[in-house]
Amino acid sequence: MKINVVTNILDANNRIANENRAFFDEKKVFVINLMSSPGAGKTSLVEKTIIALRQRLRIGVIEGDIQDSYDAERIAQLDIPVVQINTGGACHLDGNMIKETFPSFDFDNLDLLITENVGNLVCPAEFKIGENAKIMILSTPEGADKPAKYPLMFAESSVLLINKMDLAPYVDFDLEKARHDALAINPKLEIFEISCKAQTGLDKWLDWLTQAIETFRKTAGKG
Repeated sequence: MKINVVTNILDANNRIANENRAFFDEKKVFVINLMSSPGAGKTSLVEKTIIALRQRLRIGVIEGDIQDSYDAERIAQLDIPVVQINTGGACHLDGNMIKETFPSFDFDNLDLLITENVGNLVCPAEFKIGENAKIMILSTPEGADKPAKYPLMFAESSVLLINKMDLAPYVDFDLEKARHDALAINPKLEIFEISCKAQTGLDKWLDWLTQAIETFRKTAGKG
């Protein structure tokens, strides 16, 4: 019975997520679902991405947290349309939560929607929201064992950003193990080593993102 309940929940969410995706495609908006554990650097990455690309792309942001609006306030300082979703205890965003934000955005004047999911290495990977790509951040202080412990997150992601590389020498992070284990789970996974604080390695991430958006725009007919 429990399995049936979980299946029904996921099926219902997938239907809404597919509706969201159809809407985003119609509006020619590229959507990323940014996931990580708490404190891995999601909001810092969002800030760096906005600063680098806002002259070329019209960007909106959805911030997901259990409580508080601190991250949304940070993003709002960049003069970017942002909506805060407080889940009230839920450990992830879902398709319906994303759909509820639609009236807050002018999607005809957006190219990229960044959704920062709730900090969690389990549930966000299970719930689609209508995204074009799932992006995961693993920070070096978390350790290299996370791919083995939380494989679904790595299996579902298109890109793995290994953040806080400036701290790697001090936290005994085994980069080769993290890369090996992640690629064993998902051989197509793109892996970029970055530091948002030191601002290193971000060019490769930004190149990947802009290329993905360009490919999407060509397919969607938005020149």
